[in-house]
Amino acid sequence: MMNKINDEALKNVTGGARRTVDTGTSQNAAVRSDAGLDFKQIASLKNGTTVNATGKFKEADGRNWAQIDYPVDGWIKASIIGYER
Repeated sequence: MMNKINDEALKNVTGGARRTVDTGTSQNAAVRSDAGLDFKQIASLKNGTTVNATGKFKEADGRNWAQIDYPVDGWIKASIIGYER
């Protein structure tokens, strides 16, 4: 089950949340230096990788992005770690 991103949910996020990468395919997930496809890809994470989502979200390129700080600092498409809007 995916968690909805909304103002009510976001106000309760303070220290981050453990999430699991799931691209829905055999492809790895791209982690970018900032939210958006124009930013440099800084890492690639395999399905099943545990990440820590900081609770910060941005919209860019028609996608929702979530900031992570473990195992790498960067931005990942929010739906890949179980968030949808």
